[in-house]
Amino acid sequence: MHDDIEIATATNVNDELLEATQRLIPQLSSSASVPSAEQLREIVASPCTTLLLARDRSQQGRIVGCLTVAVFRIPTGVRAWVEDVIVDSALRGKGVGEALSREALRTAQSRGAKTVELTSRSSREAANLLYQRLGFQLRDTNVYRYSVSSDASSVK
Repeated sequence: MHDDIEIATATNVNDELLEATQRLIPQLSSSASVPSAEQLREIVASPCTTLLLARDRSQQGRIVGCLTVAVFRIPTGVRAWVEDVIVDSALRGKGVGEALSREALRTAQSRGAKTVELTSRSSREAANLLYQRLGFQLRDTNVYRYSVSSDASSVK
């Protein structure tokens, strides 16, 4: 299967990409909103983000997975973060996630990143094993999330 997968960078937003995100995003999270065409255009156009697409040649190049890699400069160097790794449920375990992840690492390295970070739910056992196999190391850190409300007065 791995030979049938081609990884490409999204360079424009079209009906095919919109359909793919509408199909794939709910497979990642039932609570996440599917991005609009304008939001996808912002992701594709940003110099800090690369949206990688996995296409299955055996399905006429159908988009069967994606991930976003953000590369950014901070005072301690260039860093990268991988987010929203999604593989179509029908193709999990067939090398799509690995192909996407390897290309994300190449992208980060080519843009000068010193490190690449990602998070994965502990319940996603296969994904966690993949990341470990690729050389990611579990860090002893706390991950915090602050949900920003639209009401600016809520920040104290």
